[in-house]
Amino acid sequence: MVDGGGDTSAPTPTLTPAQMQEAVRKLASGQPLTPAEKEAVGTAPTPEVTPEVKAEVEPEVKPEVKPDVKPKSGKVPAGFIEGPFPKELEQFFGPASGYLGYKIETVTDKNGRTYNQLSVATGPNSSQTFGAGFTKDANGKYIPYSQPSGITDTTNKNILTGPTGLKTDAQIAAETAAAAAKGERQSAYDLLLQQFNLYGLGALVTPLKDLITSGASPSEFTIRLRESDAYKKRFAANSERINKGLKAISEAEYLGLEDQYQNIMRNYGLPAEYYTRGDMGIQEGFNKFIANDVSATELEDRVLTAQSRVMNANPEVLASLKQFYPGITNGDILAYTLDPTKALTDIKRKVTAAEIGGSAMQAGLGISGTRAEELTAAGITKAQAQQGFQTVAEVAPRGGQLAEIYKQSPYTQTTAEAEVFGLAGSAEAARQRKKLTSLETAAFGGSAGAGAIARDRAGVL
Repeated sequence: MVDGGGDTSAPTPTLTPAQMQEAVRKLASGQPLTPAEKEAVGTAPTPEVTPEVKAEVEPEVKPEVKPDVKPKSGKVPAGFIEGPFPKELEQFFGPASGYLGYKIETVTDKNGRTYNQLSVATGPNSSQTFGAGFTKDANGKYIPYSQPSGITDTTNKNILTGPTGLKTDAQIAAETAAAAAKGERQSAYDLLLQQFNLYGLGALVTPLKDLITSGASPSEFTIRLRESDAYKKRFAANSERINKGLKAISEAEYLGLEDQYQNIMRNYGLPAEYYTRGDMGIQEGFNKFIANDVSATELEDRVLTAQSRVMNANPEVLASLKQFYPGITNGDILAYTLDPTKALTDIKRKVTAAEIGGSAMQAGLGISGTRAEELTAAGITKAQAQQGFQTVAEVAPRGGQLAEIYKQSPYTQTTAEAEVFGLAGSAEAARQRKKLTSLETAAFGGSAGAGAIARDRAGVL
């Protein structure tokens, strides 16, 4: 405006954002524009303005000075502000989500006019600049700047939008849909991570975050998951099973077996070190069980064998086990019976031998590990051993004395055991005992002085 001279030119029309978008669509499709639209998008001829009038009509615009913003976390390039750009600019550039950061720069066009441009950070070392300019009106609202331009990707220098630099409804809708889909995939990742964390398996998912949020198919995700180092560490027993000619088991079966192992050990009061899990829920003992195909039923059998038949049995059984098998010490008994590389049948054989040895010791008799294993192989149980050795303890000493007195073949503990337990040579042992009984009876004029050796009269032998 010039003082006292009235208006020297018509006021520059200001369009609303919606009207500006409509003008841009018309311009892009070749439709005629109204004078106001032409003026707004910069296609109307500009009247010549003298420097004096220009100075009054167009006051000097000072460039907007932005502080040198340093990245907060190293996730955005230098000079960028971390986080989404102002929401007011979404009317021009679409959703603010999905970018790591932004910066607003002041640009001067070839006519010396200043406006703002928006750049967004797409990575720690990459960014995009929206060519569409914008500025603020007298009320402080953002409005489009009419100079045509494009969006430049500083990484590959591609032009990404149309000639006006403003996004069409279709572009904004597409980007909105893409942002929504990305948000859904992020939500899916968050839910999956939460569920895996319940089992201590969060470390399996975090390396695959980019794969999940990029929209990979379930089959691709499964393949990539099983190829990850974290997965191979968590389910290590499967590779061992394959090496041993066994089939790999599913993740659900794997975790289910671990839970059963833990419940059995806890219920039987085993030390926590046997079932406490570490990083990612791994328990090395459980891995060994699974690698060696130990079922929950077999594990329970092993625990019962160790606890009920040895650790909680009479001390003579434990003493016999340590005497017969010096390599097994107090601290190793449980570990020995739980070692999946030791066959359960072999463990039970040794425990039964120890029970037989304990029964002999209770009867005041001695016995070797070899003899105890022979009786084990013959099928003698703990209960049979307890009863039988009481009889052997009564018969064998007196039989040995009589054999010496009457110059007969030695009658030993082994001879008595053969008859008592029905072992090989039991018939001969019975004849020998009866002969000694007859000799003693004859010596005492018809009455047996042997007492215990005449057990057949009482039905014991």
